[in-house]
Amino acid sequence: MPAYDSNNKIASQDHQGIAGTATSTRHAARTLTNIGKRCLVLCALAAVLTACASRPPAAAFDRPVTHALPTSTTTALGTALAPFEQAHPGESGFRVLSNGTQALQMRIALARAATKTLDMQYYIANEDTTGKLLLGAALYAADHGVRVRMLVDDLNFKDIDDVMAGLNSHPNIEIRVFNPFGSTHRSVFERTSNLFTKIDQFTRRMHNKAMITDNQVAIVGGRNLGDEYFSASPTLQFRDLDVLAAGPITADVSASFDEYWNSSGAYPLRALNQQTFSPQELDATRDALRAHWRTNADPYNAKPLNATPLAAQIANDSLGLTWAPAEFKADTPGKIDQPSPDYVSPPMQRLVELTKDAQKEFLVISPYFVPHDAGVQVLAQLTGRGVRVAVLTNSLAATDALAVQAGYSPYRVPLLQHGVELYEFKPEQRSARVSVTGSSSRVSLHAKTYVIDRKILVIGSMNLDPRSANLNTELALVIHSPALAAEVATLFDRATAPETSYRVTLATPAQLAGLSYIGAPQSQLEWTDKEDNTWRTYNSDPQAGLYRNLLTGLFLLLPVQGQL
Repeated sequence: MPAYDSNNKIASQDHQGIAGTATSTRHAARTLTNIGKRCLVLCALAAVLTACASRPPAAAFDRPVTHALPTSTTTALGTALAPFEQAHPGESGFRVLSNGTQALQMRIALARAATKTLDMQYYIANEDTTGKLLLGAALYAADHGVRVRMLVDDLNFKDIDDVMAGLNSHPNIEIRVFNPFGSTHRSVFERTSNLFTKIDQFTRRMHNKAMITDNQVAIVGGRNLGDEYFSASPTLQFRDLDVLAAGPITADVSASFDEYWNSSGAYPLRALNQQTFSPQELDATRDALRAHWRTNADPYNAKPLNATPLAAQIANDSLGLTWAPAEFKADTPGKIDQPSPDYVSPPMQRLVELTKDAQKEFLVISPYFVPHDAGVQVLAQLTGRGVRVAVLTNSLAATDALAVQAGYSPYRVPLLQHGVELYEFKPEQRSARVSVTGSSSRVSLHAKTYVIDRKILVIGSMNLDPRSANLNTELALVIHSPALAAEVATLFDRATAPETSYRVTLATPAQLAGLSYIGAPQSQLEWTDKEDNTWRTYNSDPQAGLYRNLLTGLFLLLPVQGQL
């Protein structure tokens, strides 16, 4: 497939096809804006009367431009990696993090391993049990002279929380908020009025997830910072994937972080948050985080890799890194603060190119999967030339985003008619356990991973939906490694087993006749799974319940397809 060119209509159409057209997205955004303005005129007028002015540019605040640590700087991690980089020229080392506890341990290990810099970029950063463990690890690094930079998207950021606001007063820690739509206003009314009167600004979010230590080692993938991502929530567990990346590719991840950190959309928390903290209050925060660590580190299996220094594990080759060529692709901040209909998402475009070249198989793990008609045709072209296309997404019962499920559900029949295999993740699994309580949790798929011909692995924050293509900023690692691709393909095979996921197929004429005979509602789809060695069959979304079905039907009536 040719590289993208502004005059290459075929490349542009392919990009739009796999995740929905940009035109429909813009139309839906305008429609939602008009609806919000018409229905909430009084709210908008009140906001004006209360002097809810447009935010000043980020450059108006004390916001020094900073950059990643030069790769030539001597660090323990760099020294440990040097022999392996020499033995694998042009390659980087990788390790897939498929387990929530392992992913938490590795992040804490990265924070503890930092000697110069620690950078974190997240869509969600919660101050819950594991969040405080990670913030405590970041404070530990800062107390040992490490410069800590943390960039959080505003949509899920609670700027009145004491821990992050307190840590932000540390001389070695700076927190910035990306694309704030209401952090400068303490009242719920003003935040809500901004939501409806500035819908285009609100709906574009920084979805990137990355953690980088000393510009030598990074973690990127689907996980945010929160208990549900690290097998620590008593009510919800997200099945997710990250990858640990070490070596030259880390500099590309850092360059992307710097671009966001110094962009016009990154506001210093000090300018948004109205709290002030004395040195004594920072000491109290430090004591509280230490107490939290002593209470929760062992129960939540958070201690980093048996407390063995990460550099030592790299040096003795016990970290299990696989060395391979790789590419890092990321959207620019301009996708949000300077939106253009001509913009083409680099991670999405690269995935399209790789998909077009698939010879045998294309495996998709996307919890939020909205292909649109053009996307169905792109996948149909693959199956038409004998490529196996298999998609794993959430079932209606498992999803945490009913609106997205409404966007996906109309495309199940055409996808199946074109030979695409569909699997939907089940909401309850007996292996879902919380380490402290031992109780079962509802399980939802959250990983965003793609495998091409079991040779190439694409992993990052990007779903196959219009939001990832056109609205949110995303990142992805493209790793050219048959070993890692096969590892994730094996995870795919396990996740699509009938004990874990429903297989969705087209109902046969005989099945439809049987439904008609007993007076049951007609359904073109059938779901099958296996429980206690017994096969089960359903003719409607299993375990979803009336409430979820009703809400999904409501979303189908709304003009929000491009916002999903």
